[in-house]
Amino acid sequence: MNISYWFIVSGLLTLAFLIIIPPLWKKRTVKNESSEQRNVRITKEKIKELKRQYQAKALTQQQFNDQYEELELSLGDDIDDQQDHKQIQTSGSDGRWIIPVLVVLIPLFSIPTYFAIGEPDALKKAEIMQTRQVQTPTQDEINAMVQGLADRLKKEPNNAKGWVVLGRSYKYTKKYDLAVDALANALALAKDDPEIMLDYAEALAMKKGGRISGQAADLVFKSLEKIPNSISGLWLAGMAKAEVGEFIQAMQYWKKLETLLPQDSTDLEALKKQMANVQAQILSSAPSKPLATKERQELAEVSIEVKVSVDSALKEKVSQNDTVFIYAKALTGPPMPLAIVRKQVSDLPLSVTLNDAMAMMPTMKLSNFKAVKVIARISKSGTAIPQKGDYIATLELKELTGNKSVAIVINKEIQY
Repeated sequence: MNISYWFIVSGLLTLAFLIIIPPLWKKRTVKNESSEQRNVRITKEKIKELKRQYQAKALTQQQFNDQYEELELSLGDDIDDQQDHKQIQTSGSDGRWIIPVLVVLIPLFSIPTYFAIGEPDALKKAEIMQTRQVQTPTQDEINAMVQGLADRLKKEPNNAKGWVVLGRSYKYTKKYDLAVDALANALALAKDDPEIMLDYAEALAMKKGGRISGQAADLVFKSLEKIPNSISGLWLAGMAKAEVGEFIQAMQYWKKLETLLPQDSTDLEALKKQMANVQAQILSSAPSKPLATKERQELAEVSIEVKVSVDSALKEKVSQNDTVFIYAKALTGPPMPLAIVRKQVSDLPLSVTLNDAMAMMPTMKLSNFKAVKVIARISKSGTAIPQKGDYIATLELKELTGNKSVAIVINKEIQY
C-alpha cells in the first residue's frame, strides 16, 4: 500500500466530514404548529383574498363588511386559544453528540470494509498497466508494423512521406537493401528534398558497409547546400572527407558541427573522439624528412627553422626510439597543424624547417596566419594525441614574416 493511497483516503474522509458535520453543529428552530395556529394562518389568507376581491369590484361594500366581520370574529377566537401553545425552540446542540461518534465510526468501518470487498492495490495495478503501455514494442511487433506499411504503400505508391517512414524503418531493422529502394522512391517523388537526400545517402552508405562515397557523398554535399546547418549532414560530410584522406576538410565540417551540438550531449562526446582520431591521423601522416634547401626556397613563402634538443635531465627518461613531433599551429584558430615533421629521439639535437610546402590544404598554410605556436613533443606511445607522460616544449611567434629561426628545448612533462 503506497503513500498516495492513504493520501487519497484521508482526503475523501475529510471531504465527507466537511459535508456531514456543519449541519449537525448548526443551531436550528423547530416549530410545533397546533390546529388553532393553522386556523389563524388560514383565516389571515382568507382576509387577504377578500380584500383582493373587493378591490377587483367582485364584492359590494356591504358584502365585504359582512364577510370581514365574520373572519375577524373567528380570528379573535383562534388567537385567544393560541396563547396556550407556545413556540418550542430546541438548540441544535441536542444532536451534537453524534459528531464524535461519526468521526470514529466512519473511518473505523469504511477502511476495513474497503479492504474486505474493495481493491486496495488498484493504484499499483494502474501504474503497472501504464508502464506496460509505454514499453518498447517487440521485434515481431515492429516487423508486423513495417510490413503493414509496405503493404499499404503498394496501394498508395505516390505517398512520399510513407516511403520515407518505410525507408527509415528498414534502416532501423538493418534491412539496408529495402531501405535504399524505399528512400529512392521517396526522393523520386519529393525531388530535391534535402532531408530525404540525407536519409537516402545514409542508407546507401550502410548498404556499402558504412562507406560514404560515390552517390552517397554527392547527396550529402548537395543537401548541405540547402541546409548548411544540418546536424546529420555535417557529420556525414566530415566522414566522407575523412574516408578519402581529406582530413583538414573533415575537421572543418566537424568544427562547425561542434558549435551546433549541446554541450552535455552524447553526440558531442562522440564527435570529439572522432575529431581526436582524425587529428592523430593528420599528425601520423607527417613527412619524416624535410624538403631539401633548394625545394624550400622555391616553394616556401614563409618558413620557420626549428632547432630542437632535449634537456639533459630528461635523456635517461626517454628512449632513443621514442617519436618526436615538431609542428606549428595557429595561435588562435583551427587546431590542426599548419606544418609538421616527425622524427625520433635518436635524431636529437636536430634542425628542421617548417614551411608552406607542408600545408595539407591551400587555406591552412603558415603564411595565412600572423601568429603561430611552435611545438616539439616526445611521444612515448608514438601516438599523435598528447598524453600524460609525454615531454613537450612550446614557443609562440607573434609576428610571422619571411624566414624565422628559433631554438626549442624539450624539458616539460605533460601531467594531464
